[in-house]
Amino acid sequence: MTGEKMSDSIRLQKILADRGIASRRKAEELIRAGKVAVNGKTAQVGDKADPETDRITVNGKPLRGRSRPVYIMLHKPRGYITTMSDEKERKCVAELVRGIPQRIYPVGRLDRESEGLLLMTNDGAFANAMTHPSRHVPKTYRVTIRPDVTGEQMRRMAEGIVIDGRRTAPADVRVLVREPGRVVLQVVLHEGRNREIRKMCEALSLETARLKRTAFGTLKLGMLPAGKWRELTDEEVVRLKAAAGDRSGDGRGQKSGGGEFCWNRAGRSER
Repeated sequence: MTGEKMSDSIRLQKILADRGIASRRKAEELIRAGKVAVNGKTAQVGDKADPETDRITVNGKPLRGRSRPVYIMLHKPRGYITTMSDEKERKCVAELVRGIPQRIYPVGRLDRESEGLLLMTNDGAFANAMTHPSRHVPKTYRVTIRPDVTGEQMRRMAEGIVIDGRRTAPADVRVLVREPGRVVLQVVLHEGRNREIRKMCEALSLETARLKRTAFGTLKLGMLPAGKWRELTDEEVVRLKAAAGDRSGDGRGQKSGGGEFCWNRAGRSER
């Protein structure tokens, strides 16, 4: 607990995350709610404990031993919320991964009407590395816009837009498909703010008709059907961890086909 100087003491939220109880952020919420105790005493945020010698309970139940690390990718369909339970009885992603014996949780989130690649794990350190703002792990989205988008609007999306009092980080934006009344963009984000793309489009008076995450770092959704999941290979996990620790990339987007132009953090790029 706070004030103890044992060398093996670890912050409670990290212990809970490492044991697959919840992400660190959710673990802090459990602690604030008074649902975590150490040696019979209700814990406070910032408390530490030794998971090998202290008795840690969550909702009155003893903390179980460390389980096998699990890393999966789920193709989240539209209409599901990114949570493991919902008091309003809405459809949540937990329903799609019931066959997994370990207790896992989402890495970040996709809003209810968005779809695509969602990582889930019971490895708290991995989840934190994938979502921490300082790691800049890129996330790629296919965004359908109506009715059209201008070069100026794309430039503003790429350079950053002030949303809720703070400017969004630079992004890579390019046109994939342009048809009458419909444009499909590829947008690569390097931060993970809530509903960021939808808010950027709203600020530019653009209608977001569809939003799908197609890649997370080096991992691509591929042909995985909606509502299905698969476990990541060891190599995929290693590559994702490397992406979280590698800040050497310049973040530049690829050139687009069909004569269209794209905007990235280095400015305009043409075919």
